[in-house]
Amino acid sequence: MNSSTNESSAERLRIDKWLWTARFFKTRALAAEAVEGGKVHLNGARVKPAKAVGIGDMLEIRIGHFVFVVAVRGLSPRRGPASEAVKLFAEMEESRAARETLAAQLKAEAVHGEIRQGRPTKRDRRHIIRFTDG
Repeated sequence: MNSSTNESSAERLRIDKWLWTARFFKTRALAAEAVEGGKVHLNGARVKPAKAVGIGDMLEIRIGHFVFVVAVRGLSPRRGPASEAVKLFAEMEESRAARETLAAQLKAEAVHGEIRQGRPTKRDRRHIIRFTDG
């Protein structure tokens, strides 16, 4: 094997492994599932979990309602603490602003709209009966 192959493999890492080490996903399997499901795009293109990511690549990561647009700043073969994981990427300002706006919007909707779970209470049943009987 020549030395240029070793250098290029040292400068790249599987995208599912990078997402896991950067703490976007709790497990590598979840990261691979997100990549396979089209929730992660590398430089604007949909990729497979084995695709190699390198420093300078742009990633668009969709987690729930939120979209992260980040630039890869570092590679780490091991998952470390969150303080080290933050050094592996730089989030774009537009992405951060859009996420904060969406978070505020979702929080406001949760406050204004009641979210009921489970069976209706006795009071709720009375209201339902009044509504249906006219």
